[in-house]
Amino acid sequence: MTDRIPVLLSGFADEAANEKLAVQQYSAFAALGLRYYSMRFVDAGEGIKNVMLLSDAEINHLVKMQSDYGLKVSSIGSPIGKVKLQDVDDGTANKFIPFEKYLAEDVQTACDRAEAFGAKLIRGFAFYHPKGSAPEDHLDQVADQLGQIAEACDKRGLTFGLEVEANLVGQTGPLLQAIAAKVNHPAMLTIFDGANIVTQGFTADETFAQYLAMKDSMGWMHVKDYHDPSPTGRIDHVDEASLENFVPADRGDCGHEAIFRDFKDFLPELHQRATRRGADGVFLDLEPHVKGGGQFGGFSGPDGFGVALRGLCRVLDYVQIPYELRGFADIKESL
Repeated sequence: MTDRIPVLLSGFADEAANEKLAVQQYSAFAALGLRYYSMRFVDAGEGIKNVMLLSDAEINHLVKMQSDYGLKVSSIGSPIGKVKLQDVDDGTANKFIPFEKYLAEDVQTACDRAEAFGAKLIRGFAFYHPKGSAPEDHLDQVADQLGQIAEACDKRGLTFGLEVEANLVGQTGPLLQAIAAKVNHPAMLTIFDGANIVTQGFTADETFAQYLAMKDSMGWMHVKDYHDPSPTGRIDHVDEASLENFVPADRGDCGHEAIFRDFKDFLPELHQRATRRGADGVFLDLEPHVKGGGQFGGFSGPDGFGVALRGLCRVLDYVQIPYELRGFADIKESL
C-alpha cells in the first residue's frame, strides 16, 4: 500500500451538524480526523444559509475559523444546474432562470465563493429537463450551457464538477459521459455517486457499468449508499423527498467494493487529472444522508457521519486503497 497514491477524504460538513452551526461542523470534522470539507449550508451567525448567500462578514469569519480547526475546503457544494433547462410548466416546483442571467450572476457567485475559501472545485448539476420528456432530447442545449459554465470557471482557474443525479439531464453515467464528450472542456469533469444511481432502480451491476462509463471524464466521487428493502425496478422520476433508505458504503446496494477495486488501479490516472486542475488530489466526498436526504441536501448528524466515515474506511481498507486521517503529529504541529 505504501507505493500507492492515497485518496483524500472529505465530506459535506453540514450533514454532521445538528443545527448546521459552523462550530458544530468544524468540531465534528476535526474530531473525526478529516482535513477537508465541502461547503453547502452553514450558520455562521446570521442563520442557516447556502454558501451562495453568505455575506462578506460571514465569509471572512468562516475562512479564519476553518483555519483554526485545521480544515480546507475541497469543493463548493453549489446548486448550480439545479434549475429548469426550459421555461416550461411541467408540474414541478423547480425554478427557471434565463441562462444569460444565471451565467452572469449565480455562476460568478459560485466562482467567488471558491476563490474566497481557497477551493479549486465547484460541484454542480446538468439542469432539469421538462418532466415527461426524454433527457436524450436535451443533450445539445445542456452541453452548450455547461460549456459556457466550464469556460467561466476556467477563466478563474476553477473546475466545474457535474454530479450524476436523478431527474436531471445527466441522470445516468452514460448520459453524463455523453454530455462531457459534447462539452469537451478541461474545466468540466464529472462526479460519480452510486446512491444517486441506485435510487433510480438500477442494480449493483448496472451501477458498476455506469461508473465505468464515466471514467473518461470523472474528477472525483461522492460516497453514499442506498438499500431499498422493496425494490420496484427502474424509476423514471424519483420522488427525492420520499427517499429514506440511505446507508453507509459498506451496507448498501451500490456495490462499492467492486467499484473501489477498479478505482484503485484508476487512481494514478485520476490523480494526474485532478492535480492538473489545481486540486490537492482525488477526493472521496462523503454525503451520507443516513438520517435523511432530499433535493438540495441531507442530514446524518455527528453520530451518523462518524458511522458513515468508518463504513467507507472499512471498504477502503478491504480493497487496500490508502487514505490519511489526522494523527498525533498533526496535533503537535498545531500547538
